[in-house]
Amino acid sequence: MMLQSKTPNYADPALHTAGLFIGGEWLPGDGIPVHDPSTGKVLGEVADASVEDAMRAVDAAEAAAAGWSDTPPRQRSEILRRWFQLMTEHAEELARLISLENGKALPDARGEVAYAAEFFRWYAEEATRIAGEYRHTPSGAHKILVDHEPIGIAVLITPWNFPAAMATRKIGPALAAGCTVILKPASETPLTAYAMARLGEEAGVPPGVVNVLTTSKPSDITSRMLQDPRVRKLSFTGSTGVGRVLLAEAAKSVVSCSMELGGNAPFLVFDDADLDAALDGAMIAKMRNAGEACTAANRFIVQAGIHEAFVAGLTKRMAALKVGAGYEAETQCGPMITKNAVKKIDRLVRDAIAAGARATTGGEPLQQDGYFYPPTVLENVSHDTTIAREEIFGPVAAVYKFESEDDAVRLANDTEYGLAAYLYSRDLKRAMRVGKRLETGMLGINRGLMSDPAAPFGGVKQSGLGREGGVTGILEFMEPKYYAIEL
Repeated sequence: MMLQSKTPNYADPALHTAGLFIGGEWLPGDGIPVHDPSTGKVLGEVADASVEDAMRAVDAAEAAAAGWSDTPPRQRSEILRRWFQLMTEHAEELARLISLENGKALPDARGEVAYAAEFFRWYAEEATRIAGEYRHTPSGAHKILVDHEPIGIAVLITPWNFPAAMATRKIGPALAAGCTVILKPASETPLTAYAMARLGEEAGVPPGVVNVLTTSKPSDITSRMLQDPRVRKLSFTGSTGVGRVLLAEAAKSVVSCSMELGGNAPFLVFDDADLDAALDGAMIAKMRNAGEACTAANRFIVQAGIHEAFVAGLTKRMAALKVGAGYEAETQCGPMITKNAVKKIDRLVRDAIAAGARATTGGEPLQQDGYFYPPTVLENVSHDTTIAREEIFGPVAAVYKFESEDDAVRLANDTEYGLAAYLYSRDLKRAMRVGKRLETGMLGINRGLMSDPAAPFGGVKQSGLGREGGVTGILEFMEPKYYAIEL
C-alpha cells in the first residue's frame, strides 16, 4: 500500500490561519478577514493580536535571545541556508499563495519568491563573515579593538506589496546577526508571513527566535512594543507618513530605526537612448507588481527628440498587457490590493486629465469583480498636478517632456522623495554625470530592475534611513563595541 505524503500544501490559505506564532507555538484566533483582490472574496481569517499578545511575543523573543546570540555563526548560517532551500522547494506553492492574497500575476509572484529566498542564502553566508577591527591608535601607544554584537530584540513591520521579500530582507540579516525578532506583516497579506514561519520551523529556527503576529490595532501594539526597554530595533517598510509617526514613537525610548519609506522614482530617457531598451526597461520599472512597488517608475521624464516615439511605443506595450486574476496563467497585470487603492489611482488620473493630460491608453477603472485598474499612459502631464507629487502605486505611466540636461535633473529632483531613479542614455559619461546630480539612494543606468540581495537598498530625503541588503544590511542589526586596550 502506498503511503500518502504528509508534506503540507503551502498554497492552501487554510494552512495559514492557525493563529499567532509566538514562542514556537500556534495560538488560535481569528477576526481579520483576508481577501482575494481578484474577486473580492474572503480567503480566510487570521488571528487579531491584542497588546497582551504582543507582550507575549516580546517575552518569547527575550527568552530566546541569549541562546540565539550565543549560537555559533555557522549554525545560524546553516539554518538560514536550510530555510532558503525549503523556500526553493516550495516556490510554486508560495507563488500561488502570494498571487491569491496579493493579486500579483504569477510571473511576478514567482520572481518575488526567488528574490525573497536569496536573502536567506545571502545572509547565511554573511552570518559567518561578521567583521571586527584591531589597530593601533594614531599615537601608537594603545590598541583599538572593535567587535560587533547583536543589537537585541527587533520589531519588523512589513507591507503588503512584497509579503515574502520584505519579510526575508529583514529576518535574514537579523537572525544572521544573532537577534530575535517579532514580525508584524500587513493585514492585507498575512498568509505568506505565516507560511514563512512554518518553513522557518522546519528549517530549525528555535522557538521564540521568530515570532509572527497580525493585528487590526497596529498603532497600539507597535507603540507598546517600542515602549518596552527590551526592544532595541525597529525595521519598517511602508509609507513616509506612517514612518514619521513610528520615528517619533521610537524616539521616546531611543530605539534604533531602519526606515524604507515611499518613493517617486523618475525615469529619465535622453535622446541618444536605445529606444527599444528604454521601453523594455520602462515596462519592468513601471509594471513590476502592476506598479505597486516603492521603486516603481512614477515620472517618465523624456527628452523632446525621442518623446513622441517613446510615448507611442509605451502606449502600444501597455495596451497589449492582459489584465486578469493574478493566478490565471495568461495574466500580465493583476488587480490592485484593495478597492480604495483603485479609487486613489482614479483620483490621480482624473486630476491629471483635468489639468490637460491625455490618456493614450486606459484611464478609467475596469468594471468587473475585483479591484482592477488598466495599464494607463498619460502624456502632456503638468508638473503641478497631484500625480507628479504622490506615489501612484498602480499601473499608470505619467510622461513629461524635457529639453536640456539641467531641466531633466531639476524635474527629477523636484520631489520630497529619493529612493530610486532610472536613466537611459548611450553616453556613459553623461549617465554618470547626471547620476551624480540626482538625489536618490539607488540609480539604474540602462536597467529597469535594480533590486539585488547583494546590494544596499534604501533612499535619501523622505525615503528613509539606513539600508537593507548587501554587506551593510547586517550592520543595521548590530552594535559596534569598542575596547580600549593597554597592553
